[in-house]
Amino acid sequence: MADNVEACGLEEAGTAACDEGKLLDAAYMHFREAVAHLDLEPGMAELLWRGSRSYVVDFPVRMDDGSIRVFSGYRVQHSTHRGPAKGGIRFHPSVDLDEIKALAALMTWKCAVADIPLGGGKGGVVVDPATLSVGEKERLCRAYVRTLSRNIGPRQDVPAPDVGTTPQMMGWMMDEYSRIVGQYTPGVITGKPVGGGGSLGRTEATGFGVIFTVREAMKHLGLTPSECSVALQGFGNVAQYASIGFKEILGGKVVCVSCWDREDKVSYTFSKEDGIDPWFLKSITDQYGTINKEKAREAGYQIEDGGAWISKPVDVLIPAALEGQINAETVRLINPSVKILAEGANGPTTPEADVVLNERGIFIVPDFLCNSGGVTVSYFEGVQNDMNFYWTREEVLEKLNNNMTTAFKGVLDMSTQQNVSMRDAAYMVAIHKVVKAMELRGWI
Repeated sequence: MADNVEACGLEEAGTAACDEGKLLDAAYMHFREAVAHLDLEPGMAELLWRGSRSYVVDFPVRMDDGSIRVFSGYRVQHSTHRGPAKGGIRFHPSVDLDEIKALAALMTWKCAVADIPLGGGKGGVVVDPATLSVGEKERLCRAYVRTLSRNIGPRQDVPAPDVGTTPQMMGWMMDEYSRIVGQYTPGVITGKPVGGGGSLGRTEATGFGVIFTVREAMKHLGLTPSECSVALQGFGNVAQYASIGFKEILGGKVVCVSCWDREDKVSYTFSKEDGIDPWFLKSITDQYGTINKEKAREAGYQIEDGGAWISKPVDVLIPAALEGQINAETVRLINPSVKILAEGANGPTTPEADVVLNERGIFIVPDFLCNSGGVTVSYFEGVQNDMNFYWTREEVLEKLNNNMTTAFKGVLDMSTQQNVSMRDAAYMVAIHKVVKAMELRGWI
């Protein structure tokens, strides 16, 4: 087992490291552009960019056939300035340290812009969970927690689900940590199943949070939600509930969604002339976000190339899949009718595409503001765990609505006052809060 601790330096990440990881590169570029608007002391930008620590671990898991397989994993704690590190654990074949560093940094800014008293963290394991049995998944989850048990905790670092992980997996991880420390510790992990320390409203939190920010963007632009349409990339948890929210909360029309087809190894776009029914598509979608094509066709859905979503003549685009999907090439395909780009995914827009979108006057709701609903309700879950008292779904969603609305208005005010983009404004709001916390703690 390896257990290496390393720092993410500003210059390093801006040169060599960024060449290896596109997401890290994009995160660095966005950060650097925002910092240019701030009056920071020399060296402060480097201090804010550097992560506190990164753990690289290798650990064994007994497979169903009796063999031992060694897995590689990561946990990055980017910031604990405002509270314990907070961020998900993703299980995906493409996971690497640069990706996890970038996502951990985004979590720092996400928690700060949402005014949650937590820092930023992220974790991952290099694995395709679809290739594992239920028993192998459980043993993998428990082994990962055992390996990092001294480095996580309710007052140290609180993981949560991410790509490829589920509430059930979080339940196993919480149980393993509780076994190790000798007491029931629900607050060590969030995103747990309801009934096992989880919070009502957590499942729909990220997607509904996206819609709350879209609603505020529409108010700002003078748009009528019920007269607007949206196209979404992806149909995992975020896109599912964002599409449901767009239709049920805003009264708008959902033109299409896309998904990755695990059998065909390509993506498809699913559309319907009179608008899609998110609940129906959700009912024919597997746990990995693949929509059943045959059942969709029988229901009258048109199935197009996976990239078709981006060129639809809609008012709102919501990329809710993986990073880097709107880039220098694909941004040219965006229909002139689009007025709002709401980043449901982490890092979906490259810096090159950002320039084009701003030139076209498309209003961007940046990722770590737009999709902060999930971490907000994860924070609520931790609070409920501490109290051993749990709120109703309505109470959770009302608190989420209020929090997202306040966060959006704070970023919009900064954008207007400083005449900067919403992305730069979000960074500026977040950085101000982190720096203030460092000052109050006497760290600088």
